[in-house]
Amino acid sequence: MKTTSVTVGVLVGDLPAASRWYQTVFELDGPSVEPVEGIVEYLIGGCWLQLAEAPPDPGGWVFRVGVPDVQAEHARLETLGISAGPIHRVDDVIEYFEFTDPDGNRLSFYTVIQP
Repeated sequence: MKTTSVTVGVLVGDLPAASRWYQTVFELDGPSVEPVEGIVEYLIGGCWLQLAEAPPDPGGWVFRVGVPDVQAEHARLETLGISAGPIHRVDDVIEYFEFTDPDGNRLSFYTVIQP
């Protein structure tokens, strides 16, 4: 199989509000693409995040995003009033934390610890 791109679809109850929230969290000016009414897409670190207006259905998935400094991102989200969970460190390999969007969808920021 040859993969050409990856898109993560997230269902949100209020597309304009969710778009503002994701643009704030990822420091984006606006959607990369608005392919059809009720859907916006953002290119984030080589992965497409697609927000679709529909009844939210937070499932067992987590949208994980690698960042250069997980500590700094945690502090930034807290200053934005976004409640981020505790930072976890696993075997001196990775640091991460999880948080949710207003619809209960789970996100996680992580940093791979360099030896």
